Amino acid sequence: MSVDSAFARVPPFPPEYRACGLLLHVTSLPSPYGIGDLGSSAFSWVDHLHDAGQQWWQALPLGPTGYGNSPYQSLSSFAGNALLISPEKLISDGNYSREIVSLISPRILSTTTGSSHSKTFLEKAWTNFNAGARKDLRSEFGRFCADQANWLEDYALFSALKAKYGGAYYLDWPATLVQRRPDAIAEVRRELATQIDQVRFAQFLLFRQADQLKEHAHAKGVGLIGDLPFFVSPDSSDVWANPEFFLLDEQCRPRFVAGVPPDYFSAQGQLWGNPVFNWDALRSTGYRWCIERLRALLAHVDVIRLDHFRGFAAAWHVPAASPTAQSGHWVPGPGADFFQVVQSEFGTLPFIAEDLGLITPEVHALRDQFQIPGTRVLQFAFDGHTDNPYLPDNFVSNTVVYTGTHDNATTREWYEELPDYQRQNLCRYLSRAPGQIAEAAPELIRLAWSSKAALAIAPLQDLLNLGAEARMNVPGRADRTGAGAAPKKCFRLLPFNGCRS
Repeated sequence: MSVDSAFARVPPFPPEYRACGLLLHVTSLPSPYGIGDLGSSAFSWVDHLHDAGQQWWQALPLGPTGYGNSPYQSLSSFAGNALLISPEKLISDGNYSREIVSLISPRILSTTTGSSHSKTFLEKAWTNFNAGARKDLRSEFGRFCADQANWLEDYALFSALKAKYGGAYYLDWPATLVQRRPDAIAEVRRELATQIDQVRFAQFLLFRQADQLKEHAHAKGVGLIGDLPFFVSPDSSDVWANPEFFLLDEQCRPRFVAGVPPDYFSAQGQLWGNPVFNWDALRSTGYRWCIERLRALLAHVDVIRLDHFRGFAAAWHVPAASPTAQSGHWVPGPGADFFQVVQSEFGTLPFIAEDLGLITPEVHALRDQFQIPGTRVLQFAFDGHTDNPYLPDNFVSNTVVYTGTHDNATTREWYEELPDYQRQNLCRYLSRAPGQIAEAAPELIRLAWSSKAALAIAPLQDLLNLGAEARMNVPGRADRTGAGAAPKKCFRLLPFNGCRS
């Protein structure tokens, strides 16, 4: 398989294009350190994709996770999650000794103390580098800091301040820091200089490993699909460093927060809590911050899944004090003007639109105006209506079809809970007698692969025919340890059983 046949063919997909791939988040790869990273398992996974004739690997966002460990609530739109740094790859690259790597106990990152162990390891790595280890990387590190300064300086300081204040929400910091008073910022930069350098260095290590993985994937003819959340986390360096781009009050608190009205996933809607954009301010800059956000991700992937694509047409704004998302209202997004500017900047639009949920004709028109492929999910297809857009009969070729997404139940769990009438609809569609379908996951995979969609993707959970134990996420719900307890995890970060082999 040629490299050109895989990642070089980016959307919009021509009618003759046909390709397939798998969805697997990096953290779900097997690892002795509790969660997957960018090391040998990631390289082996690419090799497996190549050997199986798969041309694409799709992952979830890879930023530093905040609330609920959700990759969609990242502390930065530009930074990577330092927990994804592969200790073993640092050894194989000749960067650090096993003595440093031994500071991370096997599987320790799966515990609540994992971040502190990773921090100790990275502190030691920085100390050795600063003392003269790997002098050949010093100029490369300097170039990295200079090239990424537009976001790295703010993120490094933000991370150091988060540590200084025990992980507190940045709005609970001293007011002079919340408001970024120049004298206060200069003082903490001096005070936290070492910690800031450690954050810079961790990002340098992570980006080096990401570059190596992308190079390996391209050599194997495998393209990488990244994921860009539409909104940013309220507790992020994005909002802290750029308050003018969000609708905030005088205390820098969100006036409105994002969500969606009641839908398939939630009867009360989903109240995400993200601040909403000030599109007038962004438009006045030529959407420069948005373009740099896209550019940062495209440095690591070939195609970007635009999460919550309908937000570009209109977003659901909920008053910040509202207990549910039901009281929100639709507010227009940047629309075609945004994509015209992006297209003139990049020359192409290597995007996939996540156009699920309550979609209006305006959203479809925006998607189709720029020939951005939409998303179709087979689990939504069997309600009995012949005009259901998720039925393969109704696909256009410039489409990406999934058996299910990270937000859905695995197909095995879905089928086990499927109402009888939808089971019958599925059987009729597949020309099977009732009761002849014992396992739905392989059936939906075959259906996706044989459809006219240009690109077919299945989560690895479906390829392995795993059940409820392997579900990645339940939208709009955080797991809790008990009544009144704080949220634990919104996303499953650990390897599910089928990935351990």
